Amino acid sequence: MCGIVGYIGTHAAAPVILEGLAKLEYRGYDSAGMAVFDGERIQITKSAGRLKVLEELTHDGATMPGVVGIGHTRWATHGAPSNENAHPHYNMNETIAVVHNGIIENYLPLKEKLISRGYQFTSETDTEVLAHLIDYYYKGNPLEAITKVMHRVQGSYALGIIFAEHPDEIFAVRKDSPLIVGQNENGCFIASDVPAILKYTRKVYFIENQEVVRLRADHMHFYTVDEEEITKEPVTIEWDSDAAEKGGYEHFMLKEMYEQPKTVTDTLMPRLKDGDIVIEELGMSDEEIQSIRKIYIVACGSAYHTGVTAKYVIEGIARIPVEVDVASEFRYRDPILEDGTMVIVISQSGETADTLAALRESQKRGHKVLGIVNVVGSSIAREADNVMYTWAGPEIAVATTKAYSAQLIALYLLAMKFAKVRGKLEEEAFQHMLEDLKRLPEQIEMLLSNKKKIQKFANRYVAAKDVFFVGRGIDYAISMEGSLKLKEISYIHSEAYAAGELKHGTISLIEEGTLVAAVATQDKLFQKTLSNMVEVKARGAFVLAVTNEGNTDIEKAADYVIYIPSTNPYFANSLAIIPLQLFGYYVAVGKGCDVDKPRNLAKSVTVE
Repeated sequence: MCGIVGYIGTHAAAPVILEGLAKLEYRGYDSAGMAVFDGERIQITKSAGRLKVLEELTHDGATMPGVVGIGHTRWATHGAPSNENAHPHYNMNETIAVVHNGIIENYLPLKEKLISRGYQFTSETDTEVLAHLIDYYYKGNPLEAITKVMHRVQGSYALGIIFAEHPDEIFAVRKDSPLIVGQNENGCFIASDVPAILKYTRKVYFIENQEVVRLRADHMHFYTVDEEEITKEPVTIEWDSDAAEKGGYEHFMLKEMYEQPKTVTDTLMPRLKDGDIVIEELGMSDEEIQSIRKIYIVACGSAYHTGVTAKYVIEGIARIPVEVDVASEFRYRDPILEDGTMVIVISQSGETADTLAALRESQKRGHKVLGIVNVVGSSIAREADNVMYTWAGPEIAVATTKAYSAQLIALYLLAMKFAKVRGKLEEEAFQHMLEDLKRLPEQIEMLLSNKKKIQKFANRYVAAKDVFFVGRGIDYAISMEGSLKLKEISYIHSEAYAAGELKHGTISLIEEGTLVAAVATQDKLFQKTLSNMVEVKARGAFVLAVTNEGNTDIEKAADYVIYIPSTNPYFANSLAIIPLQLFGYYVAVGKGCDVDKPRNLAKSVTVE
């Protein structure tokens, strides 16, 4: 997520803001900027690139005098990283400046309305809409204008706002995106996370959804969206600086696992409109979707595993043949791409070298490519014919968790869209699936709440040498990702197998006490997988099972069972992977491994 810092007080604002933004660099960003009231006007300096560029441009803040200001490090969502798209954003008269974390879902119709009223835009961002919309409603009362905007916009936002006509105030607003405020004897602060202001105060106020704060140098007032004043109690922060940057979590990986409910929501909800799936960035007419004869999904690592899941989902409900390729194989094996073939490449970073090469090879052969990526402005985002963003926010830990979950959601949406357009999914079934999708964030949150039980179980296998994951159908795809999570962060040898392949060689490796993790969420294949569990248990294996609630028969064949909530079988991966992520994490922690930066691995693989 992007970083926000604001200050109003007796000291120079710019150095305080720069220092605070530096404390938020771990969050990931691609541009940075500040807005400071210099006594006459709001001065903005911003630039694409690292925070160091902004520090050099402003001589560490010295060229931006003033005691009230806001700053931002941006992770691009709407519009590529650039000087124009960097925050803060002005209104047309440069009398209002805004910084924003989050996504404004209805920014396009709002932008069209503003353009019709004579407003001119200088960026591609959804945030600039907020600056102009505040201006549109502003009649001298900032609070009134802000609350009117809150009633109009849809999506998530944390905002810092300053007005030239009210130079002794900063306004902070929050909906579904973190924001805190704090105070000391020298002024008041806003920030998107604690570490930005921890140097100055340990007493902070956590802003709740649909709340507004008016900050002055010596006090602050809190309001509801209906302008009713409320009181809040401060919270004393006990974390040290390093822990604070992780929001109190021991590792970024754990923090990012706990961000998965929001990640799923952010990727899903903007594409659900009036009971339908609308993927504007797909760039395909219904006729083009109906003409698809085959789909190639090309990716690496965890992204490849989401593609394997998508093969089962797309073939199952849309009845389109799907091939899934490891990108490093696809680029060299001279694949046959016939007319009517759609190519989908998946990459969190958008810079994965083999995946990028597969994209280029496909285009060279005359085929359009859809990229599913998380980083706006990345190479794949720029070069793909169309881009579907996952909106997971920056992922710091090398082992992906929330980006994986976001990719699954994007692929579910594509599968359902294709199925409906092609007449393979009736409206009633479609609506039932939509409801199951909407329940996923809450269900994921419930599974994450069981971490202590999984931690206790994981502690038993810190010394394991070999672990096998097995499943059938989608459960095999889940097993592949569960196995990868364990091996990449704990360094324990782990393999995933289609359960039916056990007797074709792998079962010879089962010894007394070997851990076998069996995933059994697909009702049509449940009995088959149950038989495989009995086979390995008879040979001395300890069996961990992940299955749907109500499948209590599995307890006869398993030594330890994790139940997941009921959902559509095609969406089981989104739930079953959660306990397997936690299991891998706690095994690695128990071994004392560097969970966030496992040896020999990089977050973005930009070379072969």
